[in-house]
Amino acid sequence: MSTPLLLSPSQLQQLLPSPADTKQVSILDSSWFMPNSPRRANGEFQEKRVPGAQFLDLDEVASPHELGLKHMIPSERHFADACEALGIEPTSHVILYDTHGVFSSPRALFMFRAFGHEKSSILDGGLPRWEAEGFPIEAKPPAGARKSVYPTPVFDKGMIRSYDQMVSNSFTDLHSDPAVELVIDARSRGRFLGTDPEPRPGLSSGHIPHSFSLPFTAFLQTRTIPNSSVQYTTFLPLPDLRSALVSHVGDHAEAVIQGKRPITTSCGSGMTAGVLWLGLKLLGVPNVALYDESWTGYASRASSKIEKAAN
Repeated sequence: MSTPLLLSPSQLQQLLPSPADTKQVSILDSSWFMPNSPRRANGEFQEKRVPGAQFLDLDEVASPHELGLKHMIPSERHFADACEALGIEPTSHVILYDTHGVFSSPRALFMFRAFGHEKSSILDGGLPRWEAEGFPIEAKPPAGARKSVYPTPVFDKGMIRSYDQMVSNSFTDLHSDPAVELVIDARSRGRFLGTDPEPRPGLSSGHIPHSFSLPFTAFLQTRTIPNSSVQYTTFLPLPDLRSALVSHVGDHAEAVIQGKRPITTSCGSGMTAGVLWLGLKLLGVPNVALYDESWTGYASRASSKIEKAAN
């Protein structure tokens, strides 16, 4: 049986390992915050977590980039070394979560799946939902993982798009050529249109020519913990995911779902593009890639053509 992409807190609770079975399930807090946020993911992890969780730093398990971009897909050996340090084996069921609910954990899942680690899932609703549904929280200092052995995997290059590929695709006619990739942008509509600024100083807003705006929040629903102001996100039910895709890309949605047209997700820095990637995979879309550099890489190059009007 294939490993589910999403797990509920109750499903995760059933999988929690016994002390003698710690390498069969590896739980990773993959929280990440924007650089201008006062929150610090590793600091919050130290204070509370799902029992037995380790911390996965997506900016550390990454490749260096000529433009200084963060959390780019790591090399095959870097990924394997990180898995060994976290006690993960090729047969481990890796379960990823974040403290937003759904935000950075899909990007972490994308990384594991791109390296062929199919036995991987995210906790839908993350740590806030886990806690809200009454499951135990660990607050004592985290225990270090026992180092494992993880052979160097093979990276699926078809899951990542480069700058040159994105530029080449942007010059082609989406309507006359079924091989042209549909590009969807997870940033807010204002940033896509160029009416709102980018959070990164000096970076122009706007979008890649012929791309479509599909804010990552369109795939999510917000829930409020009873008797509190704390909110978290989960994925929409499948019919609502499908409706959100149709409402943003129109007639192209059916071709994408049927695998007749490939699709690439993008965002500000390659993080929330993972939310769109995962939403599409939940819909059964076979041909989904992610533009790793995303808008920061694209707009940082003076040669890039930037559009600032609705498509």
